[in-house]
Amino acid sequence: MAELEQHQGEQGIEEKIEQTRERFKNEFLRDSSDKYDLRDVDRLQKDNSMVEGYLMWRLYVVDDALKMIDESFQWRKEYGINDLSESSIPRWMFETGAVFLHGYDKEGNKLFWFKVKLHVKDAKAVIDKRKYVAFWLERNVKKEPGMPLTVVFDMSESGLTNIDMDFVKYVVNCFKVYYPKLLSKMIIVEMPWIMNAAWKIVKTWLGPEAISKLKFASRSELQSFIDPEYLPPHMGGTDLFKYSYPPLPDDDFQTPISDNGPIVSEDEIESKESELESKDGLESSINSEVAVKPKKVNFLEDNLRTEDSDKGESRIKGARRPMTTFKGTLLDISPAEELSFGCGETEKKSLIILSNVTKNPLAFKVRTTAPEKYRVKPSSSTCEPGASIDIVVSLHGGSQASPQDRFLVMAAEMDNVGSQELAQYWKEVPKPKILEHRLRCHVLESVKPAGNPLREAGDLGSSKDINTAHVAQKGYRAPDDSFLMRLMASNSRLEQSVNTCVWVQKVLVCLVLVLLMLNLYCIRLLTTAQQLS
Repeated sequence: MAELEQHQGEQGIEEKIEQTRERFKNEFLRDSSDKYDLRDVDRLQKDNSMVEGYLMWRLYVVDDALKMIDESFQWRKEYGINDLSESSIPRWMFETGAVFLHGYDKEGNKLFWFKVKLHVKDAKAVIDKRKYVAFWLERNVKKEPGMPLTVVFDMSESGLTNIDMDFVKYVVNCFKVYYPKLLSKMIIVEMPWIMNAAWKIVKTWLGPEAISKLKFASRSELQSFIDPEYLPPHMGGTDLFKYSYPPLPDDDFQTPISDNGPIVSEDEIESKESELESKDGLESSINSEVAVKPKKVNFLEDNLRTEDSDKGESRIKGARRPMTTFKGTLLDISPAEELSFGCGETEKKSLIILSNVTKNPLAFKVRTTAPEKYRVKPSSSTCEPGASIDIVVSLHGGSQASPQDRFLVMAAEMDNVGSQELAQYWKEVPKPKILEHRLRCHVLESVKPAGNPLREAGDLGSSKDINTAHVAQKGYRAPDDSFLMRLMASNSRLEQSVNTCVWVQKVLVCLVLVLLMLNLYCIRLLTTAQQLS
């Protein structure tokens, strides 16, 4: 019975999708087709999920969905959404960092940050600012289709001069009208009491279909929506990410040079590495005052022949193993979010593990924003159904990892494995068939808990040592990410306590001075009274 109802429900949705298309064609396109970008119209006719999104957002009322489609399509043409690029927006807007995408909430939704203190109302820049917001929204839709956004308004250090109600109304309309189903929730963080009236107006703009998505949160309440690893320190988190431009986050990945170059065997790669390392060591021993400059090294394609097991073990020895996994449609990718590198010489390798979850062979390749700093083995190859591939990412020479570095894992299904070269395959494979997953770089700092007066830090250090000893028995080192995060949180709490004590001390000093002045004044009055008597 349940299956019958589900089948009837699916048929009903399909009928409403076709009805929506037909009515849009007959009622909106007949005499006014020039109002819309034909690319949007074409997509509406072919993409069922697009039409269903409008219907779902309007509770499957076709009339309401058609009005929404008409309004959003006109807006898309007016602002040239399909042709928006970095070059069409003033550079200074990107440099401010007032708006950007970074991190995920506890439900796995992408975070869309608005730093309100960086926004200043300017009538001359209204259109550019609207395009700027649309650029980020369109960027998310194209890079991660179906990924909802959690909007975070960071209102710390902001005031009435930063509130632009017309701009806020535009942002609300983007989610209410122009991008159906894109909004997961909207979190207002640390809102000053003086702005309560303004945000009550904003709530009325959201309408009944989105009012439940508006959340007001203090810094302590924010962690019920977002884990500390994606919150900046001033919000009680441990995320040290700092927006900078250029490049944009997760952008400007460079293709390995070997994609169009010769295929070199693993033996030749190892031989060249040994020669380079020996040469670097000789130069440093001759003249220790001369810094060894990092050399630009090509990413070389991994040859498709099978490696010996001993050789594979030596290649991944010392590499930091991932602890998290991203579940993709084609691949399971570990780690899920970031590659960790330490500061020491023994912490310059990190491991990416790809697991083919399909029934077909996959082609994959790894790209990076800094190919001169990293070596990736293999950077491009194939993975059989049900198999796993270990990819070692290592820092070259004297290079240091940076939080600004990014990695891109690309994968696509292959129909015939031996029918074409990988380089040619990547040129011909349609972009919609390519899975893209981005990894950021995380730099672990060396911390010595023995010198820390905090008892909590000492306890953490002990538990970390025990965990490290336990994991070492299995042949690899345990990462100290959690220890660092907890230590940073502890230091943050200590800093807050110290600041509170300093503030209380200042208040007490002021009170003492006031009492001292009152005493002196009373003594003077008594002295004057005695003289008069």
